[in-house]
Amino acid sequence: MFIDNQALLPLAPLTRTNFPQGLLSQIAESIARIPDRKTRQDIAAYTEILAGLKFDKNLICQLLREDIMQESVIYQDILQKGQQQEAFNFCLSLLNERFGEVDGSIIERVRALNKEQLEALGRAMLRILSITDLVAFLEQQENS
Repeated sequence: MFIDNQALLPLAPLTRTNFPQGLLSQIAESIARIPDRKTRQDIAAYTEILAGLKFDKNLICQLLREDIMQESVIYQDILQKGQQQEAFNFCLSLLNERFGEVDGSIIERVRALNKEQLEALGRAMLRILSITDLVAFLEQQENS
């Protein structure tokens, strides 16, 4: 059974059941019994992600402890990617507002920046007055 096997535990929420709350409760209990903290956190994160395909968010949060998931490296990676995408979208809107349609090659260079570099670009937009300034900023970021 999925609930008795750590490797299959994240798939358990996808099994058919007439009692979803009971199933998620059993899954949460199984996760809580995993002795290794890192393994427990990762399995909780995987399980919550897959449970989200089938169950209501409130039910998942109620039964599967969110704090365990937040400590997971998988959760942190998903969160980081979301923050980076938000920073990119914000910078892109600033660039479009300042310069109108920006060349696709420049957009790809901006997309390649990490979150911290995107935040620096957002701050630098006060000083970037031309596409030439923008290209110089991107070259500086690429060389650092």
